[in-house]
Amino acid sequence: MAEKPIVMPKMGESIAEATIIRWLKNEGDRVEKDEPIVEIATDKVDSEIPSTEAGILVKQLYQDGDVVKVGEPVAMINTEGGASASAPVATSAPAATASAAVETAIPVEAAVAAIEKQIESSQPLAEPMSNDGGSRFYSPLVLNIARAEGISMSQLESLPGTGKEGRVTKADILDFVANRGNGTANAVVSATAVSAPAAASITPAPVSTQTPAKVEVKSSISLNPGDEIIEMDRVRKMIADHMVMSKHTSPHVTSFVEADVTNLVNWRNRVKDSFKKREGENITFTPIFIEAVAKAIKDFPLINVSVDGSTIIKKKNINIGMAVAQQNGNLIVPVIKNADSMNLLGLTRIVNDLAGRARIGKLVPDEIQGGTYTLTNVGSFGNVLGTPVINQPQVAIMAVGAIRKKPAVLETEFGDVIAIRHMMYLSHSYDHRVVDGALGGMFVRRVADYLEQWDVNREI
Repeated sequence: MAEKPIVMPKMGESIAEATIIRWLKNEGDRVEKDEPIVEIATDKVDSEIPSTEAGILVKQLYQDGDVVKVGEPVAMINTEGGASASAPVATSAPAATASAAVETAIPVEAAVAAIEKQIESSQPLAEPMSNDGGSRFYSPLVLNIARAEGISMSQLESLPGTGKEGRVTKADILDFVANRGNGTANAVVSATAVSAPAAASITPAPVSTQTPAKVEVKSSISLNPGDEIIEMDRVRKMIADHMVMSKHTSPHVTSFVEADVTNLVNWRNRVKDSFKKREGENITFTPIFIEAVAKAIKDFPLINVSVDGSTIIKKKNINIGMAVAQQNGNLIVPVIKNADSMNLLGLTRIVNDLAGRARIGKLVPDEIQGGTYTLTNVGSFGNVLGTPVINQPQVAIMAVGAIRKKPAVLETEFGDVIAIRHMMYLSHSYDHRVVDGALGGMFVRRVADYLEQWDVNREI
C-alpha cells in the first residue's frame, strides 16, 4: 500500500499556521485528485485543502479545531485505492512521522510529542478517563493528556474550548498544562460564577511537577458582579498576536500631513452619477487614494521593502493592501497586485470587487497575500486620523482620515483669504529601522501632493 501525505499549503508570507474547521471527507472515503478534503481557516481567510492524489483517505492526522503549521501533513492518502489494513488511529493526533519531521524549540510541544508517543505505544492505564459524566465530548488525545498530567474531569469541564462547538483542543489543554503553575490556567471564569459583592479571587491550581520552559506572566484581573467575560474568537486571537508581533518587531514612527482635497471632492461629485450609470458601480475615494500611493511608491521605492535580518529586500512589484472591516468586526487586507499598472477605472473595479467579497468572507488565499504596502481608511468610521500598526513583513502603512469642511487660508494674487475647503489628514507609520523620518515624511507629503493637484477636468 502506497500512502502519501496531504500537507498544509503555504498561504502567504505572514501565515505560518491554519486551523482545521471541518473535514469534508471521512477516513475510508474515496477522493479524487484536486477534490477538497478539509476546510481550514487562517487569521485572514477561510479556504479548502484539495487532495493532491486520487485514492482512499486512510488517516486524518488532526481533528476539528486543531492548529496545523504550514508544511505539516494533515492527512494520508492510499494512492493504490485499497482499504488501509492498519489499526485505527486517533484522529486528533498527528502521526509520529509528521511530528518528527518538524523541529521545534518549544519544550512543551516536545513534551506533548512524548505523551502522544506514550499513548500510541503503551498499554491502557488501569483507570482510563472517558466522556462519561462530562457535559461535552473530549477527543482521545485530550483525555489521555489530561490523564497523564493529572487533570481531573472537573478541571477539564471548567477549561474553555476554542474548537468547534466549544470543544477542548490539544492547544487548549497544552496551554492549561503550561500555565497552571502560575495561576493563569484558572483565569477564565464564567460571569455567573461571580455572585459575591466583593471582587472575585482566583486561586491558582497546584503547581505541576513539570516545569514549563516558557511561562507567560499575566496580570490577575478582579471580577465584579455583572461583568461579562467574552472569549476571543480564533480570528481575533490571531489579529492580536500579529499586532503584538509587529510592535515588537518594528520601532514605529508616525508622520502626519493635512491635505486640501477640495478639487478632488468636487471632481468626484461631478462624475459619480455618470460613472455609476455607465459602469454600473460606484466610484469611491479608495481607488483614488491607492493610485496616489502607487505613484508615490514609484517616486520613493525604498518604502516598498521588507527587512530580513540585516538585509533589505527591495520589492519589484507594487502590491497595495487595503484594510476592510468584515461584518463580524474583524479586519482583512485584500491585496491589489501591480497597482501601479492599472488606470483609475481598473482600480475602481478591483477595489469594489475585493472589498465586497472581503466583507462576506469570500476571498481566496491568493487575494490576501503578497502585499508590499498597506492603506487603511479610518475616515470611513468618522475618524479624522489614526496611527496604524505596520502589517508585517511590510515596513510602512498609511491611514487616511475623514474629509471635513474647514476654514483654511488660501494664498491668492490679491492676498491671503479664508475659505471653506475640504481637508483631510494622512498619517504614515513606518519602520524606523530602515525608514528614517525624512523618507517617511517626504513620502506622505508626496501622496498629499498628488491628491491636492487633482485635475478637475480628468476623464475616466
